[in-house]
Amino acid sequence: MVRTLYVGNLPWTTKSEDLIAAFTQHGEIVSGRIITDRETGRSRGFGFVEVGDEDAEKIIDAMNGAEFGGRVLTVSEAKARQ
Repeated sequence: MVRTLYVGNLPWTTKSEDLIAAFTQHGEIVSGRIITDRETGRSRGFGFVEVGDEDAEKIIDAMNGAEFGGRVLTVSEAKARQ
């Protein structure tokens, strides 16, 4: 099973590959994506990482509050869209 994690406070220059590389150190990563503005294509400063169910808590504990690109990340389980 796969769980989706929200990753906030990302540097504007972060690419999906950078996000995946940072999280791979802590567990199995299925995919990662940076959310961008529809009009400008610029990063909105947050993204999502899909991880294996068994690694989710370990990854949240390791990456929440960790420094990445000079910023302190906020990592939590993503809430379902309404």
